Amino acid sequence: MKTRTATLSRQTKETTIAITLNLDGTGQASIETGIGFFDHMLNSLARTSLFDLTLQANGDLHIDQHHTIEDTGIVLGRAFAQAVGERRGIRRFASAFVPMDEALTRVALDISGRGFLAFDGSLPDNPALNFDVQMVEEFFRAFATNALLTLHIGILSGKNTHHIIEAIFKAAGVALRQAVEIDPKIQGVLSTK
Repeated sequence: MKTRTATLSRQTKETTIAITLNLDGTGQASIETGIGFFDHMLNSLARTSLFDLTLQANGDLHIDQHHTIEDTGIVLGRAFAQAVGERRGIRRFASAFVPMDEALTRVALDISGRGFLAFDGSLPDNPALNFDVQMVEEFFRAFATNALLTLHIGILSGKNTHHIIEAIFKAAGVALRQAVEIDPKIQGVLSTK
């Protein structure tokens, strides 16, 4: 089987990001973005997807977290699209429900070749996280658009912001792992086109 890996970097006036992604890994991660909570979430994503991920991001955090988080989504999405390649033999569709204590989230996705995000739900602000909760949706929008996948995220219940966000990242990881699995019964790309 072809190695499904990608190494990408991107530099702008606002951020410098370097990523190495292996879709057939074991969930090992080395992540440094300068945003502790975001690092924790990306580690959760890598672990539950079983993707190996090395990520170094340096951004203009003296302004805010927006550029670093959104640009990380862009580069990670592009790395994913490159690693998954022509989508031959993959399951393509997947979904996952993930609970974390009182929180429950749903992620459904299609590695369709078309980038789209539907984000259903709102996140309570929690200043103690030192994290802009609006950036969860922005990260996944940047990721889905650049990964060329259709991504639906739903917050079904929850009160604790940390739990809700972590359940989203873990559900995304589980669904991504399932969607990129090779199915020997699938010949070529799973499509009617």
